[in-house]
Amino acid sequence: MPTKNAASEPAKPTKRAGASSAAPALVIKRTFDAPRDLVWKVWSDPDGARNWWGPNGFTLPFVEMDQRPGGKWRAHMVSPDGKDFWQHGVYREIVPPEKTVYTFIWDSEPQHEMLVTVLFAARGNKTEMTFRQEGFRSADEKAGHEDGWNQTFDRMATYLKKTQGGKDARR
Repeated sequence: MPTKNAASEPAKPTKRAGASSAAPALVIKRTFDAPRDLVWKVWSDPDGARNWWGPNGFTLPFVEMDQRPGGKWRAHMVSPDGKDFWQHGVYREIVPPEKTVYTFIWDSEPQHEMLVTVLFAARGNKTEMTFRQEGFRSADEKAGHEDGWNQTFDRMATYLKKTQGGKDARR
């Protein structure tokens, strides 16, 4: 999840996912010390997501996921200072427990659609996750998302550890 600075508002969006963007795609790889089925469950379960979704200090009071091609997702993150961040998108592809592809749109920027692809590969009792997000307008926007997603994945690793006694993910 990207971090958002309450003091600055983003520029008006102009691009849709699939259009050429000003910054290359963001790719994050993690290896979680948990079996793929568990990582998939934690990723795709709205109740579980409330425990890890968002950067450090953020809460997730609302999330819904209709995980099928064409199904919609929507989430409401709240920053530590109480600012609301609504986001939504549409699932394009779901292949449990190995792949999900969906659009990512901030409600505050409805014309700026990004595309997220997440792959989960079993590596024995561990799971290698490859996360890819594309459609950034600038290197600064990409950097903000990279920071937010890395914090989110750190929180997910901690939640997985609590869930089954595994170790934190390695970057």
